[in-house]
Amino acid sequence: MRPAVYVLGAAIFAQGTSEMMLAGLLPGMADDLGVSVPDAGLLISAFAIGMLVGAPVLAIATLRWPHRRALLAFLAVFAVAHVVGALTPGYWVLFGTRVVGAFVYAGFWAVAAATALDLVPENARGRAMSVVAGGLTIATIVGLPAGTVLGQQFGWRAAFWAVALMSVAAMAAVAATIPAGRSAGAAPRVREQVRALRVPRVWLAFATTSLATGGLLVTFGYLGAMLEETTGIAAAWVPGVLALYGAGALIGITVGGRTADARTLPTLYAGFGGLVVVSVALALLLESAARRRCWCSCWAWSGSRRTRR
Repeated sequence: MRPAVYVLGAAIFAQGTSEMMLAGLLPGMADDLGVSVPDAGLLISAFAIGMLVGAPVLAIATLRWPHRRALLAFLAVFAVAHVVGALTPGYWVLFGTRVVGAFVYAGFWAVAAATALDLVPENARGRAMSVVAGGLTIATIVGLPAGTVLGQQFGWRAAFWAVALMSVAAMAAVAATIPAGRSAGAAPRVREQVRALRVPRVWLAFATTSLATGGLLVTFGYLGAMLEETTGIAAAWVPGVLALYGAGALIGITVGGRTADARTLPTLYAGFGGLVVVSVALALLLESAARRRCWCSCWAWSGSRRTRR
C-alpha cells in the first residue's frame, strides 16, 4: 500500500476527530454557550447538513481540479473554520463554522476516495478504502476520547484548536505525498457523472447508506450525554467508554476491508444486522446501570438504618 493512502487516512483522522468529538463535549459546550444540551446537539445536525450538501457540490465543482490542489484547499478551509469556532463566543457563529467545516470535509472525503482508488491496483481497492475510512475509526478510538479529555480539562475550545493544528499538519503531509497534476486517463465530465444518477442501484446505495449512517449517528451523537445523564456513570469514565466504541469500530472496518472485495453483500448484511442488534440492546439496557446504582444505594441506605437501630 502506497504511503499516500495512509496519509489520506491520517487526514481523515484529523477531520474525523472534529466530527466525532462533540459526542463527549456536548454538556460542557451547552454550559459555556448558555444553551440546552439538545440545542448544543444541533451542532451535530449542522455538521450533517454541511456534509449532505458538500459531498455532491464539491465533487462536481472540483471535478477537473488536480487532486492535491483540491485536498489542500479543503484542509485549509477546514482549519480556518475551527480557528473561528474556537474564538467565537456566539452559538450561531459556531453553528455556521460547523456547516462550513463539514461542507469541505465532505469534499475531502469524495476526492480522497477517488485519489486512493487511483493510487492502487483494482484488486486492492477495498483495502485502500478501508485504510482511508480507518482514519475515521481511529478518530473514535484516539481523537474522540482525547478531545473529550481536553474539553474536560481545558474547555471545549482547546479541542477545536487541536483539530485546527492537526489539519495544518495533514496539509503538509498531503503536499509531500500526493502527486501533483491530474491522475492518468481522460478528465471526467459533469454530464457523465450526472448520468450515473439515472441508475436505480445508485439511489438504493444512497438510501441504505443514509439509513445506516443516520441510525448510527442519532445514537452516537448523544452517547456521552446519555452515559452521564441516563446511565449515570462518572464523567471521568466517558472517554474510556467512547474509546471502547472506537475499538469496536476499528475491528469492524478492518474485517470489512478484508472481506468487502470478495464478499460484498455478506459484509453489508453483517454490518446492517449488527447495527440493528446493538441499537435495540442500547434502547433496552441503557438505563439498567442507573437502575442498579439506584437499587444498590437504596439497599445500602436501608442497611445503614438497620445497623443504627
